[in-house]
Amino acid sequence: MLCQECRKRPATVHLTKIINGQKTELHLCQQCAQEKGEFEYLFQPVFSFPNLLAGLMGAPTSPEVPAGEERCPGCGLSYNDFAQRGRLGCSRCYETFAARLDPLLKRIHGHVQHTGKVPRRTGGLVRVRKEVNMLRNELQRAIEREEFERAAKLRDQIRELEKKLE
Repeated sequence: MLCQECRKRPATVHLTKIINGQKTELHLCQQCAQEKGEFEYLFQPVFSFPNLLAGLMGAPTSPEVPAGEERCPGCGLSYNDFAQRGRLGCSRCYETFAARLDPLLKRIHGHVQHTGKVPRRTGGLVRVRKEVNMLRNELQRAIEREEFERAAKLRDQIRELEKKLE
């Protein structure tokens, strides 16, 4: 689809306005949208990951580093630098700032140990083992609640999956 303004470049900005129930669509290239001026807000960055991290950490967003602040021996990054950039500098940063990173990671992810996900295409045995563990936990809960029919079904599912593992 070509830009409705210049009719030369492909339309990459698609705007839909609804005023008093009347729908109007406008398809513009980025250059024409910026030239119109009223759409300038579309090209301003709205989200800043470093500022989000700084807010979660309660860290200042100014770039000053207090004198004597601990730095990573591997890359020289300070914790305040991390708060500004939103990225650690090297693998040693995790060890250096562990005491300060653990509460942040727990707040963001709910726990500090990475559990990850297993891709469906390549997961194979890992996914089956994970499912067996999940079913065993569910089986234990069913036994505790004395839901023996459900427990028997879960037991059979576990056995079936364990055959796949062999």
